[in-house]
Amino acid sequence: MLAEEIPVGEELSIMGSLLKQLMGDLPYDTFSPEHIIILLNVVTTSECVIREMTYRKLSAQPVAEDNFNEFLSQLKEALIDGRRDPNEVVRNTLQQIYFGRDVSSAELENLSPAARAVLHSLDPRNVTTEPEYYAEIDAKLYAERKPLIWLWQMFDRSPLGQNALLGHPLRQLLAPLIFKSVGENFKCWHFVEWSFGYNLSFGSNVVVHRNVLLDDRGGIEVGNNVSISDYVNIYSHTHDIYEIAKVYNLPTRIGDNVRLTYHATVLAGCQVGEHAMVGTSAVVTKDVEPGHIVVGIPAKTAKIKTFTAAGASRRRLD
Repeated sequence: MLAEEIPVGEELSIMGSLLKQLMGDLPYDTFSPEHIIILLNVVTTSECVIREMTYRKLSAQPVAEDNFNEFLSQLKEALIDGRRDPNEVVRNTLQQIYFGRDVSSAELENLSPAARAVLHSLDPRNVTTEPEYYAEIDAKLYAERKPLIWLWQMFDRSPLGQNALLGHPLRQLLAPLIFKSVGENFKCWHFVEWSFGYNLSFGSNVVVHRNVLLDDRGGIEVGNNVSISDYVNIYSHTHDIYEIAKVYNLPTRIGDNVRLTYHATVLAGCQVGEHAMVGTSAVVTKDVEPGHIVVGIPAKTAKIKTFTAAGASRRRLD
């Protein structure tokens, strides 16, 4: 609803509420009359719209949409029908993405050593990843997921990787095959990385933005309606300060309706309570109480949300 469409009595109440949000806990005499006028202009402008946050609905040209859907449908069938080794499915899919076609073994002999190395590296059986070197890895569980993890990571680094029209549905396809559990409406942007995958669970309506690190060595649980902003780091392992080889795996939990903002870090074993918010570049070193907004290094409470958990709106992040 636009501000100019609000009845006069309600308008004054909403204006006061918005002013309070803009000014925080600062007293009114902190601001000059000119500043108050500017703030009033902000909350009364016709551009001030009160509504839920949603994403725009976008699409490609019809022929492209058909081709995208065909690619995803064939890939899904090849990965889950059990008739082919997933390693071969991933190898051939990546060859088609990077070279436009399958490359036979006979063709390899006529290529340069560098080109042969590239082609070999598209096969998950010819690569190793950092988590495979961790002593506590469950090798069987990871081996089941490794081809899918490699497809996710190499897709992101391909010319297709930043096309959200393909990226979102592809990651939604792969996520339940990699992670411990995934709820509805999972949305993940590019260049997100994790350790094992099988120790990582997501609730419904979770959004994970770009360049996020999810270290699930000790286990990470992400609740419902959670927003994880760009460059966030969530850890579930730590090292002894005297003996670096001594590793402690500690489960980390992110509660429902939590917002982890740009460049925030949550250290191993921390529990972030529901409706909490972690400010930009903050480092969480201990549990965050529900509804608390924490900032700084180490993160400390700067404000407590005034609503109760029972009365708070639970927004779906489309």
